[in-house]
Amino acid sequence: MSKPTRVQVKKDFTKIFRSRYPLINNDAIQNPDVLKEEGNIIDLVDEKGNFLAKGYYGIQNKGRGWVLSFNQNEVIDQAFFEKKIKVALTERKALFEDPDTTAFRVFNGGGDGIGGLIIDYYDGYYVMSWYSEGIYKFKEYVIQSLTNAGDPRGIYEKKRFDSKGTYIEDDDFVTGERASFPLIVKENGIKFAIYLNDGAMVGVFLDQRDVRQTIRDKYANGKSVLNTFSYTGAFSVAAALGGATKTTSVDLANRSKAKTIEHFSINEIDYEAQDIIVEDVFHYFKYAVKKQLAFDMVILDPPSFARSKKHTFSAGKDYPELLKQAISITNNNGVIVASTNCSTFGMKKFKSFIEKAFKETGGKYSILEEYSLPSDFKTSKDFKEGNYLKVVFIKKIN
Repeated sequence: MSKPTRVQVKKDFTKIFRSRYPLINNDAIQNPDVLKEEGNIIDLVDEKGNFLAKGYYGIQNKGRGWVLSFNQNEVIDQAFFEKKIKVALTERKALFEDPDTTAFRVFNGGGDGIGGLIIDYYDGYYVMSWYSEGIYKFKEYVIQSLTNAGDPRGIYEKKRFDSKGTYIEDDDFVTGERASFPLIVKENGIKFAIYLNDGAMVGVFLDQRDVRQTIRDKYANGKSVLNTFSYTGAFSVAAALGGATKTTSVDLANRSKAKTIEHFSINEIDYEAQDIIVEDVFHYFKYAVKKQLAFDMVILDPPSFARSKKHTFSAGKDYPELLKQAISITNNNGVIVASTNCSTFGMKKFKSFIEKAFKETGGKYSILEEYSLPSDFKTSKDFKEGNYLKVVFIKKIN
C-alpha cells in the first residue's frame, strides 16, 4: 500500500482534530493541491508536521474526506473495515433477534467509525450507500467484510456522489441473490414494501421507527390524522393501525399514491376508507382552511429543502410558517408531530421555531415528548451534526 499523503491542517483547525472531530472540511486544508485521487489515504498534520489523524480523501459537499483513525500506525485495509463492521453488527444484535423488526440500520457512517458509508438491512439483504467516490474505492473491502460477518442473502448499493451530490441511476444489485420485489419487511410489526433496485429511495425512512411506534401506540386511537409530505404513507399506516378514525395523506409526488395504497393493503387496512391526496402540501393547507377542516393530529415531516412550481421550502428559514399553517387546522387539544432532518440547526433552535409559530398565532402549547435518532443510527459526541433528526410532539392548548 502506498504511503499516506501528508495534508497540512490550518492552524485554526488543529484544535478540532485534536478533539477528535471526524469530518475533514475543505476550509481546514492548507495545501489542497496535494489531494490528487479520491480514495487516497491521508495523514493530517499540524503546521510543525506533527500527526493529527489518518483518513481518506473523498469529496462530499464541503467535506474533503473523513478521519478513520487517530492512531498514526493504523493500517487501513480489509481487516480495518471488517473489524468496524463486525462491531457495528454486534451492537445491533437485539434488532437482528427481534422477529417484529426486520429492517434497520447496521452501519451509520461516522457514528460507527467510517464517515461516508451507510449500510441498511432489509430482511437478509444489505444496502450500502456511498457518499463520495473516495469511500467507494473501498467497496471490495466492505463487500468482503459483510460477506464474512453479516451472512447476507444479497447486497445492493446506492451511489450518491454524482456531480450534484445526488444518486447515480444504475442497477444497484452487487452480489448474492437478487431479492424479489416488493420485499416485505417489518418494523415493530408494521409491514413495509421495499424496492431495493428502484432508484434512490427504497420505500421507508428507517430513522423514524421510534416515532411511528409512538404514534401507533400512544396517540392515534380515535383520532383524525393528517400526514403531510407523506411519501409512502408510513406514518398514516402507523396511525391507522393504532386506531385512527381516518387518515389523510398528502404528497406532491404522483407515485406516492400507489405506494401508500400498497402500504395500507399489506397491513390489511382498507385504503378506500382513507384519503390519499396528490397535491402540493401548501395548497392543501389553504384548501383545508377554506373548507374549515381540522384534525386531531397533524404530522409535519418535510424535506430539508423542497421546490414545487409555486413554493420553495427551506427548513432553516420556513419551518415556523409551516407550523403556523398546521396550527390553524389542528383541533384544540390536538397534537402536532413536528419533525425535521435538517442538520444545520439543533433541537434548541427547532424549539424556538415552535415558540415563534405559536406566539405569532396567539396560541398556547405544551411539549409532550421529543425524539432524535433511534439507537441503530449511532452517532458520535464528537460530531453533533450527525444527530440530525429532531421530532417534537406538541399539544395545542385551548
